[in-house]
Amino acid sequence: MIDILDLEYDALESFVVGEMGIPRFRTAQIWQWLWQKGVDDFDLMTNLAKNLREELKSRAVIRHPQVDVVQTSRDGTVKLLLRLDDGALVETVLIPMDGYYTQCLSTQVGCAMGCTFCNTGLMGFERNMTMSEILGQVLAGRGYLLRNGFPPLKNLVFMGMGEPLLNLDNLIRSLKTLNNPDGLNFSRRRITVSSVGFLSQLEILGREDLTLPAISLHAPTQELRAKIMPKAAGTHIDDLLAAMDRYPLRPRERVTYEYLLLGGVNDSLEHAAQLVRLLGHRKCKVNLIAYNPGDRPLYDAPSEATVLAFEKYLWKKKVTATIRRSMGQDIKAACGQLKADQQKD
Repeated sequence: MIDILDLEYDALESFVVGEMGIPRFRTAQIWQWLWQKGVDDFDLMTNLAKNLREELKSRAVIRHPQVDVVQTSRDGTVKLLLRLDDGALVETVLIPMDGYYTQCLSTQVGCAMGCTFCNTGLMGFERNMTMSEILGQVLAGRGYLLRNGFPPLKNLVFMGMGEPLLNLDNLIRSLKTLNNPDGLNFSRRRITVSSVGFLSQLEILGREDLTLPAISLHAPTQELRAKIMPKAAGTHIDDLLAAMDRYPLRPRERVTYEYLLLGGVNDSLEHAAQLVRLLGHRKCKVNLIAYNPGDRPLYDAPSEATVLAFEKYLWKKKVTATIRRSMGQDIKAACGQLKADQQKD
């Protein structure tokens, strides 16, 4: 049986026309039912003849992830723990913004990077997610918002479980399907892919022109990055920044560097000065994130005063910096915390 949500538009057309022998225009109808309307049952495709729906049921399946756990924060953040078809668990988070939601997406079950501040990294790597599973998170998230009368889903960030560039083929297939105006219809500027940085994969991602990257830097020197992100630091920080200097950007676009502030580790003004020396001459902006310790902290959280001082120093040195609001602390919204809690139980 074919997992029909794992077919890009051209592949769906080949299946519909080449294998099923039905008119080409049916492809667009089926595609819209799958992605615009988000149906999980061929019988709901009411503009298809009954015999066609029966044939589709005999050849293909629509696999939506099962929502195992829903947690809602006092600030409106919603975390969904999803069970995939093989029983694997992944997390996705819906983050309230000003009149809309942003969804944080996973690309792998677990993660191989082993960053010392990340619960997902401590779980280890299980497997890559398929396009169907990656985009199934969007269907689940959008459906949850619609059913509960919440504002619409407008932005997507690939900042959940896993390293997106280590699942590059399925990431690119997902991005192409997301960009399709007859389907989920997310524009390039509303999608961000967060990565620790792999040079050849970044080059491919840049050529595809489907998204903007955000680089998980988290340290101002190679030595400190190697301590807190030992596997990511296999790409030297100088080589990574040089690769991002070459990344193709459109007018007014800048590279985003993410910097997770860990209490007493990388949050001093000396670290801020080192970061300025690293990025001050580059076309970029810095996203500052205060570490969310949850109930099983791996590091200390920085104080509010420390975070504000760090940001102020960057602005003083003319490095654009913003502090990302820490959302969902009361529901284990940081990556991997909910899954770790469920596995512990």
